Amino acid sequence: MTERFLGEACPPDLLDDGERLSVDELKARQLAGLQASVRAAYENVPHYRAALDGVGFKPGELRELSDLGRLPFTDKQDLRDNYPFGMFAVPREEVVRVHASSGTTGRPTVVGYTRRDLDNWADLMARSIRAAGGRAGDVCHIAYGYGLFTGGLGAHYGAERLGCTVVPVSGGMTGRQVDLIRDFGARIIMVTPSYFLAIVDEMIARGIDPRETSLEIGLFGAEPWTEQMRTEVESKTGVHAVDIYGLSEVMGPGVAQECVETKDGLHIWEDHFYPEIIDPVTGEVLPDGEEGELVFTTLTKQAFPVLRYRTRDLTRLLPGTARPAMRRMEKITGRTDDMMIVRGVNVFPTQIEEQLLLVEGLTPHYLCILTRPNRLDELTVQVEAAPDLPASSYASAGATLSGRIKERIGVTAAVEVLPPHALERSLGKAKRIRDDRER
Repeated sequence: MTERFLGEACPPDLLDDGERLSVDELKARQLAGLQASVRAAYENVPHYRAALDGVGFKPGELRELSDLGRLPFTDKQDLRDNYPFGMFAVPREEVVRVHASSGTTGRPTVVGYTRRDLDNWADLMARSIRAAGGRAGDVCHIAYGYGLFTGGLGAHYGAERLGCTVVPVSGGMTGRQVDLIRDFGARIIMVTPSYFLAIVDEMIARGIDPRETSLEIGLFGAEPWTEQMRTEVESKTGVHAVDIYGLSEVMGPGVAQECVETKDGLHIWEDHFYPEIIDPVTGEVLPDGEEGELVFTTLTKQAFPVLRYRTRDLTRLLPGTARPAMRRMEKITGRTDDMMIVRGVNVFPTQIEEQLLLVEGLTPHYLCILTRPNRLDELTVQVEAAPDLPASSYASAGATLSGRIKERIGVTAAVEVLPPHALERSLGKAKRIRDDRER
């Protein structure tokens, strides 16, 4: 076992046809997929016909991959403007399932799938679980939410496609989660990292050593998390903490996956999704290696093809390693829409997380609170203490974290160290920011 706690590589005979593609074969498949997707979108989706006509682009002009940069972007507002089924490229009767966002910030975004779309999704999720170290016959405990959210059902059908025994628990009832993990002998858990920490806390509270459970692999997604979080999880539980990425607008989970043998970023399944990195301000396409906003175009989706969808996620593209032909994306460092601007300094919750996990006695349960007294932004970080940190040391730990934030991030932050379990636990995506500036 190495310092990075690496797992065993997937045997070559278990790789599927897409994973075996050479770089040239992959590029040829991508070009054919782009041409088919652009044509289907233009011919069947009024929004895309108007958008492409607006820039004077016809589908037949897409002759090489670089031509994609001439197309306009798609964003979340475009999907909301065409609610509910206006972005579908097939008759509604051919759509066998729909998923949707929560709609908490406006109209929900609705996505649809044909039968072939669902088969491709299951195949890619099976590929992802296998890349994370999962194998046929494993017991897979799924604690992502089920329903209109894509996480639970996406994980479910992928695990079944791989040949796992699926335990469809969904979120909530944390005590029952612990019971089922112990009773059913789950080897794999699929869950948000923040909720996994809540499950671990419940184990410890009940006198269960997380390292003594049957769990060996955790596929953690749906929210950004850091290398420091990986170290925390792996040292506390003995579980391989592996990142999975996806978004409903592009498919759901399984767009990109970290391989357990390298844990060096997420390989994008480029035989189905074509990635770009752009400058989030100018929209200019950036070369591989430069950080910017991630953009996806789907290559194989029938019901809901998307062209140059702006994810708002910030990352960079790197060469492939465990899957050499397919590029990697670094772990998401933040989102353009969850960035805090504190007195002119851009701050992401993941930056706060990196620092607090380096302070002895603090836990990954935290909340960033923004206020504006006297017309000046102020940041307060509430963070829970570890159970073994005496209350007399709270102030010292808080001062240490405040100093690290000032030195490493460049902003002044007040730190409130709270007793264990003082902050509300999330059953899905963790809430890391509370903006009280307009109250």
